[in-house]
Amino acid sequence: MSNPTYTIKPALRCLRRSQNSLHQLRSITTTVSQFQEAALQSATATPILDPNLVSTHKEEQQLLSTGISPIGSRRRRAALQSTSNIPFEQLPYQCFQEARKVLQADREEKLQKIEEQRRRISKAEALDPAKCGGDAGKKGKLIAMRKYLEELKVLADVNDPLIKKRFEDGLGDMNRPIYRYLADRKWREYKRLVMMQRISQMHIVPDVLPHLDPTADVSLAFGRRNVQPGEFVDSRVSEIMPRLNVQLFEKGEKLVTIVVLDSDVPNVEKDSFDYRCHFLATNIPLSPSTTSLPFSVLSKESQVVLPWLPPHAQKGSPYHRLSIFVLQQPEGKIFDVEAMRTKEERDGFILRSFNDRYMVKPIGVHLFRTIWDEGTDGVMKRAGLEGANIELRRKKPEALPYKKKDGARYR
Repeated sequence: MSNPTYTIKPALRCLRRSQNSLHQLRSITTTVSQFQEAALQSATATPILDPNLVSTHKEEQQLLSTGISPIGSRRRRAALQSTSNIPFEQLPYQCFQEARKVLQADREEKLQKIEEQRRRISKAEALDPAKCGGDAGKKGKLIAMRKYLEELKVLADVNDPLIKKRFEDGLGDMNRPIYRYLADRKWREYKRLVMMQRISQMHIVPDVLPHLDPTADVSLAFGRRNVQPGEFVDSRVSEIMPRLNVQLFEKGEKLVTIVVLDSDVPNVEKDSFDYRCHFLATNIPLSPSTTSLPFSVLSKESQVVLPWLPPHAQKGSPYHRLSIFVLQQPEGKIFDVEAMRTKEERDGFILRSFNDRYMVKPIGVHLFRTIWDEGTDGVMKRAGLEGANIELRRKKPEALPYKKKDGARYR
């Protein structure tokens, strides 16, 4: 029984040598190993997420990590997943199609009212002003009739699911009344409330203006950084000129004036605070479809009155509130830039007086804050500003003189 063991051992050695030689030959070849092949298959098996079809929170997070945002609501994306690219208006849901028939009938009724209102406006325009209470009466009547016409246009499309779908996808045309109405309603639900809260908390009203009722959505950005209302901005970031995005919700083009105001400039002599204008530009056209407003592209000859001054705060001073106001100019009024340059100065700029002098109306506002930081010294030197080597300190309260009380009262 012991003889087979001796004969098997040499055979095992030969097999091991042959396997080792095969491994050496395998390492010389240029084909992919099994481990590398499995890794390649797992890499290629990673699914490509469609922003129109992701419907779970995990998929949304994976898509956002790639820098792409999901399109529309989650409910809409889930419906598109199960309908195999069927057009939205042809979704095979009986209740949905029946509801669309009701909405279509209501829309036809509104369209008839729109045509009737247009005929009434044309007749009112042809009337003699003497029969309508004069020019002022005729003008007021036409304004009311046109306002009702715009309301009918909104009511005709406000319940259309295709309109809501385009608005959620960001494809709405802001020249149409319905999309302006939806954007205004969305802005008033959150962003306007936040802005009014910051204005109230930081006392922009009544420190700068006695009353403020914004009707335009104003967004602020320095380069690629978007600034939230009331946020602290590094002095090196705010050294460059910002970019505004002003979304109007009323039709037509308007001329606006932009004012950037610092309302916390220390006045050591008076032991109080003054105002300083950091930027002033006028005769800027804006419309619902033209929203971007970079300060760097404004004309220095016909628009910019006071060029951009980097926001700064001296060491020891409290934070500075810098407010950006969008002021609507009177209709058809173009300001003389040269005359404004001779009248307006940076220091002691009072916005109340400016509004009364030029009859402008504030329609939008934004706000950010700045404070002394490690880059303020360099910013002030590059801008040629003095006071970087001065530190402001609060005065210590003087102690009241000691007065010895009469001891007889305690006997």
